[in-house]
Amino acid sequence: MFRGKNYKESAKLVDRANLYDPGEAFDLVIQASKSKFDETVELHIKLGVDSRHADQQVRGAIVLPHGTGKSRRVLVFCKEERVQEALDAGADFAGGQDLVDRIQNENFFDYDVVVATPDVMGIVGRLGKVLGPKGLMPTPKAGTVTANIAQAISEIKAGKIEYRLDKTNIIHCPIGKVSFGSEKLVDNYTALLGAVIRAKPAAAKGQYIRSCVTASTMGPGVKINALKQI
Repeated sequence: MFRGKNYKESAKLVDRANLYDPGEAFDLVIQASKSKFDETVELHIKLGVDSRHADQQVRGAIVLPHGTGKSRRVLVFCKEERVQEALDAGADFAGGQDLVDRIQNENFFDYDVVVATPDVMGIVGRLGKVLGPKGLMPTPKAGTVTANIAQAISEIKAGKIEYRLDKTNIIHCPIGKVSFGSEKLVDNYTALLGAVIRAKPAAAKGQYIRSCVTASTMGPGVKINALKQI
């Protein structure tokens, strides 16, 4: 794989065999960030579970203490009489069948999170095949199927993220920006890791947290000692 000059220079800062304490790890991520833009910092957590089994799924949502540094666009599915309520609460788009039609007919995906009230899930369910693969399908577990529209929108805008396993049993999540500084990134990391640990399935056996790696958008991965107490 071709690596640019900046990446190679950044990679020299990191000992790939070392497990860094969280504070050290994020200091390195910030130091290794060479881009002219404010890079996103991501966390990649490999779990000792098998996502092929329903009783070993790990999924949930959490409001990060310092948000993600990204403004998120929210689409709300609701009955017509609640559309204005959703818009007043900060939704970027709100509607019912009209939005379903727009998504189906116009491939409309100009949003980051989808919220739905329970009474419209009948029509929203038809979009499962298009919203599901994009990670946009609302679910009660993630708090995106709810009658409390205002609270859901407020939490999302404040930095609520959803975490879920991929097919390789890894959770990938943004936890902030390089500009946050190490202290805020550690706070967000601690909150997310704690949520993942609390979501451990009863069926999970052996070592649960297999590895934990952080990296900025263009930077090298830094391994974190996830067992280290903050």
